[in-house]
Amino acid sequence: MKIRLGIPKGSLQEATLSLFARAGLRVHTNARSYFAATDDPEIECLLVRAQEMARYVEHGALDAGLTGLDWVLESGLDVIKVADLIYAKQSMGKVKWVLAVPEDSDFAKPDDLAGCIVATELVSFTRSYFASRNVTARVEFSWGATEVKPPLLADAIVEVTETGSSLRANHLRIIETILESNTQLITNHAAWADPQRRLKIENLAVMLCGALAAQGRVGLMLNVRKPDLACVLGLLPALKNPTVAPLADGEWVAVNTVIEEHTAWSLIPKLKQANAQGIVEYPLNKVVM
Repeated sequence: MKIRLGIPKGSLQEATLSLFARAGLRVHTNARSYFAATDDPEIECLLVRAQEMARYVEHGALDAGLTGLDWVLESGLDVIKVADLIYAKQSMGKVKWVLAVPEDSDFAKPDDLAGCIVATELVSFTRSYFASRNVTARVEFSWGATEVKPPLLADAIVEVTETGSSLRANHLRIIETILESNTQLITNHAAWADPQRRLKIENLAVMLCGALAAQGRVGLMLNVRKPDLACVLGLLPALKNPTVAPLADGEWVAVNTVIEEHTAWSLIPKLKQANAQGIVEYPLNKVVM
Protein backbone atom coordinates (compact mmCIF):
# COMPACT_ATOMS: atom_id res chain seq x y z
CA MET A 1 0.00 0.00 0.00
CA LYS A 2 1.35 3.41 -1.00
CA ILE A 3 -0.31 6.80 -0.81
CA ARG A 4 0.44 9.70 -3.14
CA LEU A 5 0.64 13.01 -1.34
CA GLY A 6 0.53 16.48 -2.89
CA ILE A 7 3.07 19.03 -1.65
CA PRO A 8 2.28 22.68 -2.53
CA LYS A 9 4.81 23.94 -5.07
CA GLY A 10 5.76 27.59 -4.93
CA SER A 11 5.65 30.04 -2.06
CA LEU A 12 4.55 27.46 0.52
CA GLN A 13 6.93 24.71 -0.60
CA GLU A 14 9.93 25.40 1.66
CA ALA A 15 7.78 25.96 4.75
CA THR A 16 5.99 22.67 4.05
CA LEU A 17 9.20 20.69 3.55
CA SER A 18 10.57 22.18 6.77
CA LEU A 19 7.41 21.14 8.63
CA PHE A 20 7.72 17.58 7.32
CA ALA A 21 11.35 17.45 8.45
CA ARG A 22 10.38 18.58 11.95
CA ALA A 23 7.65 15.93 11.96
CA GLY A 24 10.32 13.30 11.21
CA LEU A 25 9.63 12.67 7.51
CA ARG A 26 12.24 13.92 5.07
CA VAL A 27 11.02 14.69 1.56
CA HIS A 28 13.71 14.39 -1.11
CA THR A 29 13.04 16.81 -3.96
CA ASN A 30 14.79 17.32 -7.27
CA ALA A 31 14.80 20.71 -9.00
CA ARG A 32 14.22 18.95 -12.33
CA SER A 33 11.30 16.78 -11.23
CA TYR A 34 7.84 17.27 -9.81
CA PHE A 35 8.06 13.89 -8.06
CA ALA A 36 9.67 13.50 -4.63
CA ALA A 37 10.59 10.50 -2.53
CA THR A 38 10.30 10.26 1.25
CA ASP A 39 11.94 8.21 3.99
CA ASP A 40 8.64 6.35 4.32
CA PRO A 41 8.32 3.75 1.54
CA GLU A 42 4.53 4.00 1.80
CA ILE A 43 4.43 7.72 0.96
CA GLU A 44 5.43 9.31 -2.35
CA CYS A 45 4.99 12.97 -3.10
CA LEU A 46 4.08 15.09 -6.09
CA LEU A 47 4.72 18.84 -6.21
CA VAL A 48 1.52 20.60 -7.29
CA ARG A 49 0.47 24.25 -7.19
CA ALA A 50 -1.76 24.94 -4.21
CA GLN A 51 -4.42 26.40 -6.52
CA GLU A 52 -4.81 23.02 -8.25
CA MET A 53 -4.43 20.70 -5.28
CA ALA A 54 -8.12 20.22 -4.43
CA ARG A 55 -8.90 19.22 -8.03
CA TYR A 56 -6.27 16.48 -8.14
CA VAL A 57 -7.21 15.21 -4.69
CA GLU A 58 -10.93 15.06 -5.48
CA HIS A 59 -10.28 13.27 -8.80
CA GLY A 60 -8.11 10.67 -7.06
CA ALA A 61 -4.83 11.48 -8.82
CA LEU A 62 -3.64 12.26 -5.28
CA ASP A 63 -4.79 10.48 -2.13
CA ALA A 64 -4.17 13.56 -0.02
CA GLY A 65 -2.56 16.97 -0.27
CA LEU A 66 -1.74 20.18 1.52
CA THR A 67 -3.33 23.39 0.31
CA GLY A 68 -5.00 26.48 1.67
CA LEU A 69 -8.61 26.77 2.77
CA ASP A 70 -8.82 29.64 0.27
CA TRP A 71 -8.12 27.37 -2.70
CA VAL A 72 -10.48 24.67 -1.42
CA LEU A 73 -13.28 27.25 -1.24
CA GLU A 74 -12.31 28.72 -4.61
CA SER A 75 -12.46 25.29 -6.26
CA GLY A 76 -15.89 24.46 -4.84
CA LEU A 77 -14.88 20.78 -4.85
CA ASP A 78 -15.96 18.07 -2.43
CA VAL A 79 -12.88 17.11 -0.43
CA ILE A 80 -12.46 16.06 3.19
CA LYS A 81 -10.52 18.24 5.61
CA VAL A 82 -8.31 16.01 7.78
CA ALA A 83 -6.42 18.67 9.75
CA ASP A 84 -5.86 22.40 10.05
CA LEU A 85 -2.16 23.23 9.83
CA ILE A 86 -1.60 26.81 10.94
CA TYR A 87 1.53 27.93 9.11
CA ALA A 88 2.33 30.13 6.16
CA LYS A 89 5.28 31.24 4.03
CA GLN A 90 6.72 33.71 6.54
CA SER A 91 4.96 32.96 9.81
CA MET A 92 3.11 30.38 11.88
CA GLY A 93 -0.20 32.20 11.52
CA LYS A 94 -3.06 32.51 9.09
CA VAL A 95 -3.06 34.61 5.93
CA LYS A 96 -5.77 37.10 4.97
CA TRP A 97 -7.44 37.85 1.69
CA VAL A 98 -8.17 41.55 1.80
CA LEU A 99 -10.03 44.06 -0.32
CA ALA A 100 -7.60 46.90 -0.98
CA VAL A 101 -7.86 50.20 -2.82
CA PRO A 102 -5.46 53.06 -3.67
CA GLU A 103 -4.65 54.92 -0.46
CA ASP A 104 -5.67 58.27 -2.00
CA SER A 105 -9.00 57.00 -3.41
CA ASP A 106 -12.46 57.87 -2.09
CA PHE A 107 -13.43 54.18 -1.62
CA ALA A 108 -14.25 53.56 2.04
CA LYS A 109 -16.32 50.38 2.04
CA PRO A 110 -17.05 47.43 -0.28
CA ASP A 111 -20.37 48.93 -1.38
CA ASP A 112 -18.49 51.86 -2.91
CA LEU A 113 -17.06 49.49 -5.54
CA ALA A 114 -20.37 48.92 -7.33
CA GLY A 115 -19.67 49.02 -11.08
CA CYS A 116 -15.90 49.00 -10.52
CA ILE A 117 -13.19 46.57 -11.63
CA VAL A 118 -11.68 44.31 -8.95
CA ALA A 119 -8.62 42.23 -9.88
CA THR A 120 -7.79 39.00 -8.03
CA GLU A 121 -6.67 35.39 -8.32
CA LEU A 122 -9.55 34.39 -6.03
CA VAL A 123 -12.24 35.08 -8.61
CA SER A 124 -15.11 32.75 -7.65
CA PHE A 125 -14.93 33.49 -3.94
CA THR A 126 -14.67 37.24 -4.57
CA ARG A 127 -17.69 37.20 -6.87
CA SER A 128 -19.66 35.32 -4.21
CA TYR A 129 -18.51 37.84 -1.60
CA PHE A 130 -19.80 40.81 -3.59
CA ALA A 131 -23.00 38.96 -4.51
CA SER A 132 -23.70 38.30 -0.83
CA ARG A 133 -23.57 42.08 -0.29
CA ASN A 134 -25.70 42.80 -3.37
CA VAL A 135 -22.81 44.75 -4.90
CA THR A 136 -22.37 44.48 -8.67
CA ALA A 137 -18.62 44.65 -9.22
CA ARG A 138 -16.66 43.44 -12.24
CA VAL A 139 -14.27 40.80 -10.86
CA GLU A 140 -11.40 39.96 -13.21
CA PHE A 141 -8.75 37.27 -12.94
CA SER A 142 -5.25 38.55 -12.24
CA TRP A 143 -2.28 36.57 -13.56
CA GLY A 144 0.06 38.08 -10.98
CA ALA A 145 1.55 41.39 -9.83
CA THR A 146 -1.92 42.22 -8.60
CA GLU A 147 -0.75 45.00 -6.27
CA VAL A 148 0.43 47.18 -9.16
CA LYS A 149 -2.86 47.19 -11.07
CA PRO A 150 -4.74 49.95 -9.22
CA PRO A 151 -5.61 52.54 -10.23
CA LEU A 152 -4.74 52.18 -13.93
CA LEU A 153 -5.83 48.57 -14.62
CA ALA A 154 -8.30 48.06 -11.77
CA ASP A 155 -10.13 50.12 -9.19
CA ALA A 156 -9.40 47.67 -6.38
CA ILE A 157 -7.87 44.28 -5.71
CA VAL A 158 -8.51 41.25 -3.52
CA GLU A 159 -5.10 39.94 -2.53
CA VAL A 160 -3.57 37.58 0.01
CA THR A 161 -1.27 39.02 2.67
CA GLU A 162 0.54 38.00 5.83
CA THR A 163 1.89 41.35 7.00
CA GLY A 164 0.40 43.92 4.61
CA SER A 165 3.88 45.25 3.77
CA SER A 166 3.57 44.66 0.01
CA LEU A 167 0.24 46.46 -0.08
CA ARG A 168 1.66 49.46 1.79
CA ALA A 169 4.70 49.52 -0.50
CA ASN A 170 2.31 49.85 -3.46
CA HIS A 171 0.31 52.62 -1.77
CA LEU A 172 -2.77 50.51 -1.13
CA ARG A 173 -4.97 50.47 1.95
CA ILE A 174 -7.17 47.67 3.20
CA ILE A 175 -10.87 48.38 3.54
CA GLU A 176 -11.99 44.87 4.53
CA THR A 177 -10.75 41.35 5.17
CA ILE A 178 -12.94 38.96 3.21
CA LEU A 179 -11.33 35.64 4.21
CA GLU A 180 -8.82 34.22 6.68
CA SER A 181 -7.07 31.11 5.39
CA ASN A 182 -4.62 28.49 6.59
CA THR A 183 -3.06 25.34 5.21
CA GLN A 184 -5.16 22.18 5.40
CA LEU A 185 -4.43 18.50 4.91
CA ILE A 186 -7.21 17.25 2.62
CA THR A 187 -8.17 13.89 1.18
CA ASN A 188 -10.87 12.40 -1.04
CA HIS A 189 -13.78 10.12 -0.16
CA ALA A 190 -12.24 7.01 -1.74
CA ALA A 191 -8.99 7.27 0.24
CA TRP A 192 -10.90 8.09 3.43
CA ALA A 193 -13.09 5.02 3.00
CA ASP A 194 -10.06 2.73 2.65
CA PRO A 195 -8.98 1.69 6.19
CA GLN A 196 -5.28 1.38 5.34
CA ARG A 197 -4.98 4.65 3.48
CA ARG A 198 -7.11 6.46 6.05
CA LEU A 199 -4.89 5.25 8.90
CA LYS A 200 -1.78 6.40 7.04
CA ILE A 201 -3.27 9.84 6.39
CA GLU A 202 -4.47 10.15 10.00
CA ASN A 203 -1.01 9.22 11.28
CA LEU A 204 0.51 11.83 8.99
CA ALA A 205 -1.87 14.44 10.43
CA VAL A 206 -0.89 13.48 13.98
CA MET A 207 2.81 13.96 13.27
CA LEU A 208 2.39 17.24 11.37
CA CYS A 209 0.10 18.70 14.05
CA GLY A 210 2.56 17.53 16.71
CA ALA A 211 5.43 19.32 14.97
CA LEU A 212 3.40 22.53 14.75
CA ALA A 213 2.35 22.29 18.40
CA ALA A 214 6.02 22.08 19.42
CA GLN A 215 6.87 25.35 17.67
CA GLY A 216 7.79 28.00 20.21
CA ARG A 217 7.64 25.55 23.13
CA VAL A 218 10.31 23.89 25.24
CA GLY A 219 10.35 21.16 27.84
CA LEU A 220 11.32 21.90 31.43
CA MET A 221 12.54 19.42 34.04
CA LEU A 222 13.43 20.21 37.64
CA ASN A 223 13.74 18.68 41.11
CA VAL A 224 12.15 20.14 44.23
CA ARG A 225 11.61 19.20 47.87
CA LYS A 226 8.02 18.29 48.75
CA PRO A 227 7.54 21.27 51.10
CA ASP A 228 8.39 23.63 48.19
CA LEU A 229 6.32 21.80 45.57
CA ALA A 230 3.15 23.90 45.88
CA CYS A 231 5.10 27.12 45.37
CA VAL A 232 6.88 25.72 42.30
CA LEU A 233 3.67 24.39 40.76
CA GLY A 234 2.08 27.79 41.24
CA LEU A 235 4.69 29.27 38.92
CA LEU A 236 4.38 26.67 36.17
CA PRO A 237 2.06 26.96 33.19
CA ALA A 238 1.34 23.64 31.47
CA LEU A 239 -0.54 22.09 28.57
CA LYS A 240 -2.66 20.20 31.10
CA ASN A 241 -0.89 19.59 34.42
CA PRO A 242 2.82 19.17 35.15
CA THR A 243 4.02 15.61 35.64
CA VAL A 244 5.22 15.04 39.21
CA ALA A 245 7.17 11.86 40.00
CA PRO A 246 8.84 10.70 43.24
CA LEU A 247 12.63 10.41 43.38
CA ALA A 248 14.73 7.82 45.22
CA ASP A 249 15.07 10.31 48.04
CA GLY A 250 11.53 10.41 49.40
CA GLU A 251 11.84 14.10 50.29
CA TRP A 252 12.22 15.08 46.64
CA VAL A 253 10.07 14.92 43.48
CA ALA A 254 10.81 15.49 39.80
CA VAL A 255 8.61 17.88 37.84
CA ASN A 256 8.31 17.79 34.05
CA THR A 257 6.27 20.22 31.96
CA VAL A 258 6.04 22.13 28.67
CA ILE A 259 6.20 25.92 28.51
CA GLU A 260 6.24 28.66 25.92
CA GLU A 261 9.88 29.28 25.05
CA HIS A 262 9.64 33.05 25.50
CA THR A 263 8.58 32.60 29.15
CA ALA A 264 11.72 30.66 30.14
CA TRP A 265 13.80 33.83 30.51
CA SER A 266 11.73 35.12 33.42
CA LEU A 267 10.40 31.80 34.75
CA ILE A 268 13.63 29.89 35.43
CA PRO A 269 15.04 32.48 37.87
CA LYS A 270 11.72 32.45 39.74
CA LEU A 271 11.84 28.65 39.97
CA LYS A 272 15.37 28.87 41.33
CA GLN A 273 14.20 31.36 43.96
CA ALA A 274 11.39 28.92 44.85
CA ASN A 275 14.12 26.34 45.71
CA ALA A 276 13.87 24.26 42.53
CA GLN A 277 17.12 22.52 41.60
CA GLY A 278 18.55 20.68 38.61
CA ILE A 279 16.51 22.80 36.21
CA VAL A 280 16.88 21.61 32.61
CA GLU A 281 15.35 23.34 29.56
CA TYR A 282 15.29 21.19 26.41
CA PRO A 283 13.98 21.57 22.84
CA LEU A 284 10.88 19.77 21.57
CA ASN A 285 10.32 18.18 18.17
CA LYS A 286 6.67 17.26 18.57
CA VAL A 287 3.86 17.80 21.08
CA VAL A 288 0.99 15.36 20.49
CA MET A 289 -2.15 16.23 22.43
